[in-house]
Amino acid sequence: MNIKNFMDPRERITVYAFVGPSGTGKSYRAGLVASENGINFIIDDGLFIKDNEIIAGNSAKKAPTKIETVKHALFMEDKEKEDILKAIKKYKPERILILGTSDNMVKKIAQNLGLPEISKFIYISEIATEEEMQTAKRIRTTEGKHVIPVPTFELKKDFSGYILDPLQIFKSKGKGAKPYISEKSIIRPTFSYLGNFTISDSVFRQIIDYMADKTEAIYKIAKTRVDTTVDGENIYIEIIILYGYNIMDLVSEFKMKVKKEIERLTAMNVQSIDVVVKGIQIPEKKEEN
Repeated sequence: MNIKNFMDPRERITVYAFVGPSGTGKSYRAGLVASENGINFIIDDGLFIKDNEIIAGNSAKKAPTKIETVKHALFMEDKEKEDILKAIKKYKPERILILGTSDNMVKKIAQNLGLPEISKFIYISEIATEEEMQTAKRIRTTEGKHVIPVPTFELKKDFSGYILDPLQIFKSKGKGAKPYISEKSIIRPTFSYLGNFTISDSVFRQIIDYMADKTEAIYKIAKTRVDTTVDGENIYIEIIILYGYNIMDLVSEFKMKVKKEIERLTAMNVQSIDVVVKGIQIPEKKEEN
């Protein structure tokens, strides 16, 4: 009988820590540090990330206050711990990189999650220059931006209504190796004094009009209404269709295309789309010569 099969998967994990003051660019460089140390799993601000995909947790940056943000990032609530522990049990990581602002913080995170003691500490000062860290701090202070080490599309649902700027960084795995692009995402915390990032309703309308123009069965858009909520955009569309098309199939396909295109172009989460057929246009008969 193999005793290892009955061991807690946490006991076999090698834990690394990436430490640096808030706003100095840790999340920005987390992917690079993980790659250089053969790590596929990252814990950052309440999120458990595997290979550019959020597999558990909720970002602490969504908390209403800075105090709540810290508590969330430390996994002080049982519910928050359970979500991460379930993912650890499922994926059985061999190495995990924990991001934090101090040695005590990363130690506390490891302790709260029942992980082994940290085997290696890596500091932002070893990775970034003083100038780079100061630039990162200035952006955090003046613009309220924060980087999460996952691509933008992974964050749409959790951060609909907040700024999401794709950030592409060219990297190389070694001398002579072909560079590749590592995409990050920038979000603005809810407690930022700059407030929430919104997109004008006219942008959504333009996208909807464009999709209607590309749909042969739609004669025109009669009305569009966009309601923004915490969870995403609720969109209401009235259309006039051409006679001779299956209404149910047309509406279903148009809803799917509009949702996909809006999310692709704006990085906003579409909570719901209602499409109502308000009329049928009969094509004019061409006069015979």
